[in-house]
Amino acid sequence: MKAVTWHGKRDVRVEEVPDPMIKEPNDAVIRVTSSGICGSDLHLYEVLGPFMAEGDILGHEPMGVVEAVGSAVDGLKPGDRVVIPFNIACGHCHMCGMELYAQCETTQVREHGMGAALFGYTKLYGRVPGAQAEYLRVPEAQFGPIKVPEGPPDERFVYLSDVLPTAWQAVAYAEIPEGGTVAVFGLGPIGQMCARIARHLGHHVIGVDGVPERLEMARRHGVEVVDASETHDVPEEIRARTSGRGADSVIDAVGMEAHGSPAAKIAQTLTGLLPDAMAAPLMSHAGVDRLNALNQCIDSVRRCGVISVIGVYGGMTDPMPMLRLFDKGVTLRMGQAHVKRWISALMPLVTDDSDPLGVMDLTTHRVPLDEAPAAYEMFQKKADGAIKVLLKP
Repeated sequence: MKAVTWHGKRDVRVEEVPDPMIKEPNDAVIRVTSSGICGSDLHLYEVLGPFMAEGDILGHEPMGVVEAVGSAVDGLKPGDRVVIPFNIACGHCHMCGMELYAQCETTQVREHGMGAALFGYTKLYGRVPGAQAEYLRVPEAQFGPIKVPEGPPDERFVYLSDVLPTAWQAVAYAEIPEGGTVAVFGLGPIGQMCARIARHLGHHVIGVDGVPERLEMARRHGVEVVDASETHDVPEEIRARTSGRGADSVIDAVGMEAHGSPAAKIAQTLTGLLPDAMAAPLMSHAGVDRLNALNQCIDSVRRCGVISVIGVYGGMTDPMPMLRLFDKGVTLRMGQAHVKRWISALMPLVTDDSDPLGVMDLTTHRVPLDEAPAAYEMFQKKADGAIKVLLKP
């Protein structure tokens, strides 16, 4: 089969690799019909190479059709249309029993001290072959796959794999009070859906970004925006729009992207020049993140407000402004999305023909799998108005 494989910084290729097979009784194999390129895939493309191996298959946002199931998989059969959560959970361990599926004790990558295994995302998360491919082996298929109805296009459902549950969790963790205001920093796919979900739930939303296409997409969905490229002091602007207090809640949907932080850019560039054997431990114990966005979130939230961090960070010793956090009485919530925890709330919205979350207005580019290398470059450069890219095997 064809798959998108990693070969180094900014070097992804579409290659022929062996077809996946059933290995365990609780496996399934699906034929992939759509697979997203996620903003966190760009971290692999740009920064996290020391944790990758040449030939690793990328991708963690798939849906498709079941081709085969193992002997221990009930409730799933060939021909079923399914979405696959990006994290791999068993559904029956202690953590899964608390609906904390991103910390599944069956698939935790204990060798590296990490949570549940993820598709296509470095040795830190199990080095499980990813979903930007024609076929995908799905472990723990007795629990993971989400069955969806036939008929509507993939775009109605594919975002249940990551974008929608991640955004829903970010909003839930933000604990926005009734009638309150939430500021969403970063209007990429996750930030867009955070803003739409918060509006759907009746909150006042202010979105912050500096990319014109992202700002325009947010405006289309009724989101008040702050153009960070033209605003000298974003936190002050947010305070001005919230009676001088700041937002009740803030969502950081940016994460470790280095743009806008010269120090983080230098750290990431230097780390990328080191041999992997030196770079991996350095990244595990050094500060390589852009904290500009997080610092702005801290300045923008009102006293005793809540910051929900959903953007991915990678460094271990990036300095946190603890005095400011403590003095303001800020609550921080964060973590990988517990995908299946939120599906019961999301499924009625994506099956609603009125499309209340606008899932049909998120994808900007639909690209054949063969063109994945160019799509990665376009997405990384935010070229051609790219906000969300779907690969079509």
